[in-house]
Amino acid sequence: MGTPGKVIVNQTISTDGYVAGLNQSEQRPFGEDGGDGWGGGLHAWMFDTGDENKAEVDQINAAAAVIMGRNMFGPVRGPWDRPWNGWWGDDPPFHAPVFVLTHHARDPEPMRGGTTYHFVTDGIESALEQARAAAGDGDISIHGGAETINQYLTAGLVDELRLHIVPLTIGAGPRLFEGVPPLKLEQVAARAASTVVHVTYRVLS
Repeated sequence: MGTPGKVIVNQTISTDGYVAGLNQSEQRPFGEDGGDGWGGGLHAWMFDTGDENKAEVDQINAAAAVIMGRNMFGPVRGPWDRPWNGWWGDDPPFHAPVFVLTHHARDPEPMRGGTTYHFVTDGIESALEQARAAAGDGDISIHGGAETINQYLTAGLVDELRLHIVPLTIGAGPRLFEGVPPLKLEQVAARAASTVVHVTYRVLS
């Protein structure tokens, strides 16, 4: 068996460090982020200027396994008392196993295009262990949200941070690095586009 792939955080953030605004809902998955639902706001760089940022989008979608929190998976809270298979329709963009952190057990949910959602109830280490087994030598992407990423950073389980920083401030909401001990980072890449700056850091400690 070869060297395990990297554990990479991929996250869009505002200039003041927020990954979403307040009042997230099914109609506004990113909350009050300066946009209107999926359009504008934090993720305009991905949806409105995708060609300019195709390399970064392709890089995000190249992960061999994905980890995300339940808040990123959808607006359903508590027991799984209604059908919900993510924001991304019947053919999600991941095309890989996705491990969703939750407190409520649920059977795996296979989707079109090679994505299968696995629901992990026993913590971040278990989710990472399962993702490593699924990814083999490939990279694992932690997609968010902020609470999930902050837990992995605090536990020292992240190799690389890929931040997509947009030129707006939100002022409130879930924030990256909240409660995370000081980190030493090494900048390894940066590229400025018209509506976003892509920065990659290696996590040293």
